[in-house]
Amino acid sequence: MATEFEDGSAGSGGPFGAALAAGPLVLDGGLSNQLADQGCDLSDALWSARLLLDEPRQVVAAHRAYFEAGAQVATAASYQASRPGFATRGVAAAKADRLLVLSVELARLAAEEAAAELGDGNSRWVAASVGPYGAVLADGSEYRGHYGLSASELTEFHRPRLEALAAAGPDVLAVETVPDLLEASVLADCVRGLGLPVWFSFGAAGGLTRGGEPLSEAFALVSDVPEVVAVGVNCCAPQEVAAAVALAVEVTGRPGVAYPNSGEGWDAAARDWRGEATFDPGRVSGWVAAGARLVGGCCRVGPGQIAELAALVGADR
Repeated sequence: MATEFEDGSAGSGGPFGAALAAGPLVLDGGLSNQLADQGCDLSDALWSARLLLDEPRQVVAAHRAYFEAGAQVATAASYQASRPGFATRGVAAAKADRLLVLSVELARLAAEEAAAELGDGNSRWVAASVGPYGAVLADGSEYRGHYGLSASELTEFHRPRLEALAAAGPDVLAVETVPDLLEASVLADCVRGLGLPVWFSFGAAGGLTRGGEPLSEAFALVSDVPEVVAVGVNCCAPQEVAAAVALAVEVTGRPGVAYPNSGEGWDAAARDWRGEATFDPGRVSGWVAAGARLVGGCCRVGPGQIAELAALVGADR
């Protein structure tokens, strides 16, 4: 039987928190793989964030592909976007902040266009992606964590981008792929008082964070933050999800988050994915039964798989 959450379980979640309480919401899949399928070159260290500078309309098209597949939440192209990252392209801090805002505006535009085209009356939500510090390094560090930075250095990196994204007015902040306890603690402090609902999702491997720490401790670190409306895992192997979500719900009392990658492994040296894809949309019923209320896919999961997952979620409602 699926875990039930009271309407008030989402704290200060507002309309988005109320939607979570009403039942599962379908997330999108991997933004980068959809952009690559559209013919975009993602070899730049900025990855998908480069498109904010050079090809913003491609970002809108990628979001629309997921909405048309049945996703209810678009995750903005801000995962790897930051002042230091854009500075490598000669972009000043003020313009970098404007590009962060643009990521949210493009996702909102895609939602509006999808609503007009599909005419189905469904609610569509925009999540501003907040990737870990390691994502900016473009060397796979988000799958390891423990960068050798102090809490104050991580705060100096994260706080300005969080404030810029919050000012853009997304429906929720998606703090994603958090790899270790130190960064989780910093991000938990940074989201306090921003006035927006937040979901936290951690990278996981073997029942631990990517940094090798107990997931229970990671979940506990964010459990007392009023803004946090859901907690779980992302960009992990699909087989990690059900147990991790059940643990997140048990520790935090919040709805769960579940959006694994394809099951392949990232080769940072080759900048490519290796191994066998094991993502199966049919697993979603188990995730929901474990308490997940945000379900979708991450890297290498495309619109076709999200359409299958959305159909299954809709059939179970």
